[in-house]
Amino acid sequence: MRILLANPRGFCAGVNMAIQCVEEAVKIVGTPLYVYHEIVHNRHVVQQFVRQGVVFVDDIDEVPSHSTVIFSAHGVSPDVRKRAKGRGCTMIDATCPLVTKVHMEAIRYARQGYHILLVGHAGHDEVVGTVGEAPGAISIVESPADVEKLPFTDADPLVYLTQTTLSMDDANLIIDAIKKRYPHVKSPPSEDICYATTNRQHAVRDLGRDVDVVLVVGSRNSSNSVRLTEISQNTGTRAYLVDDVSELRHEWFDGVENVLVTAGASAPEHLVREIVDNLLTKHGGQVEERHVVEEDMHFELPISLRRLRERAPVR
Repeated sequence: MRILLANPRGFCAGVNMAIQCVEEAVKIVGTPLYVYHEIVHNRHVVQQFVRQGVVFVDDIDEVPSHSTVIFSAHGVSPDVRKRAKGRGCTMIDATCPLVTKVHMEAIRYARQGYHILLVGHAGHDEVVGTVGEAPGAISIVESPADVEKLPFTDADPLVYLTQTTLSMDDANLIIDAIKKRYPHVKSPPSEDICYATTNRQHAVRDLGRDVDVVLVVGSRNSSNSVRLTEISQNTGTRAYLVDDVSELRHEWFDGVENVLVTAGASAPEHLVREIVDNLLTKHGGQVEERHVVEEDMHFELPISLRRLRERAPVR
């Protein structure tokens, strides 16, 4: 069996930054340390922190007063920040800067009088946080069919923004439907779907044509991991989303000569290596790294954490 390893894969700059935030905060303030929502959407990352004493909450009121709380990479609404401040919490914002960019766009366009068509998945942490910036000025659009149900006319001031982890194919279908119905809709100044999502999707699209099966390493609540699986399936190649090696089913590989292995932006590399080692043990063969795009993006730790680190001794 030939095993192709897609490059880029796995952790992006935003995920690296968010995970480092939790690691550093554990050293500085100790545990219990509170994180609002999963820091990133990966079961193994979350469980590793839970074992260290990190507590993940879905309601800010679950965080004890005057505790330290980290906001996840997906961003939060102003209401969450206000409530955390009211509880006297020390706040560390691990929001990915590319998500913050969408938040800033939503605030700016709402102030300018636009109604925002937010292309994304209702209920996703990122979308919930973005809507919270201007709840009266945002409509979520999940499909082309949703566009037809919108109550606006082309004379209304409209702008569209997108969730950062969408499939480019799906997003473009919805955006095309928006532009068709509202020819004067304003576009964001730059692409909202993040570089890491785009790069990983390009890699699967380019390399998936040369294999019989695609394995995507990632958790099922990881939007970008799910999209990688869908992209492969849409191009005609069988694809499976697996959290770790325990979910492999070796009947998937009967008669298979070529497998592509990739990982969503929140999946640790050691999970990829364990899967590759298992495939080699069970099926033999060789591994080839395939580079599609080089990534060199890096995000600094948030200033709130850097200041906390300067003031407190490391434990």
